[in-house]
Amino acid sequence: MEFEGIYPPVITPFKDDQSVDERGWADMIDYQIENGAHGVIIGGTTGEFYALTRDERLEQFRKASDVVGGRVPWLAGVNDFQTESVCAYASAAKEAGADALLLAVPPYALPTERELAAHCLRVERAAKLPIMLYNYPGRTGVMMGEEFLERVGRNANFCAIKESSGDVHRIHLLAREFPHIQLSCGIDDLALEFFVWGARSWVCAAANCALPETLALYEACVIERDFEKGCRIMQALLPLTTVLERGGKFLQCVKFACELQGLPGGAVRLPQRPMTKELRRQMTDVMLTAQKTVRAIVAESAARAAPKGPRPVSVDEAPAPTPKRASARASSD
Repeated sequence: MEFEGIYPPVITPFKDDQSVDERGWADMIDYQIENGAHGVIIGGTTGEFYALTRDERLEQFRKASDVVGGRVPWLAGVNDFQTESVCAYASAAKEAGADALLLAVPPYALPTERELAAHCLRVERAAKLPIMLYNYPGRTGVMMGEEFLERVGRNANFCAIKESSGDVHRIHLLAREFPHIQLSCGIDDLALEFFVWGARSWVCAAANCALPETLALYEACVIERDFEKGCRIMQALLPLTTVLERGGKFLQCVKFACELQGLPGGAVRLPQRPMTKELRRQMTDVMLTAQKTVRAIVAESAARAAPKGPRPVSVDEAPAPTPKRASARASSD
């Protein structure tokens, strides 16, 4: 499976009573697809899979295919603590119609690279679906190292890796040593670096609330190969992505920014707590500034690319044809 474009890990909006806002969740998926996302991820970290019950997670899988309706591919995040549990989620995702899986290290277990490879290969056998690996040592405690990648990389179903370590040297390593495993951006404030090193997909949490802006960066770097334009867009996005990635209230910021766009965001589940008023003000400022700046960059680029020369004359503006003077012969007739 080839991964191309923006894949938002869709948020799970909650109501005031902490129950899942199923209508809001479906609306978020529709919004992403209708506005240009190339695929969606159900059950990712940004979807707060770890805060959902088993029944809630399975219900999202069951409903995903109906909501997506074949318009784009969807990936199922199947991560959990035990191998058998992950295999069960993978099988359920396949039955529900998932196109691929998103697979991370089981947290807390701290497996060796060989143990981790055995775990992932067992999950692959349970579902026989394409797999995007998810390297996020900040949440799992374990890096998907070279020995692990060499072992699983022999299986064609392990076709991509979402790299979320935040270590730019990992981008270099993956691009150089494992070119057969597609590189996918997994940390929003390093998107430009990923694209420079050949990534063609972005699992983009910020796309929940800033889809046009993240699409603009992807199109500049991957489609147009205009890295000067891409650098300008990335500079405009950095204050936003820095607040999201480094501000300590990642999910709260994403959901609040969704609400700024008139999208369903809702609360986060305990033990996480709401944002402070100061962080809300900061998020509002960086969001509005990023939107305005990126729009200006895109408009300027479009104006430069517009064909030069005389402006075409519309039918309404064109002068009426001058009547031909009758010939002398015609007059004599």
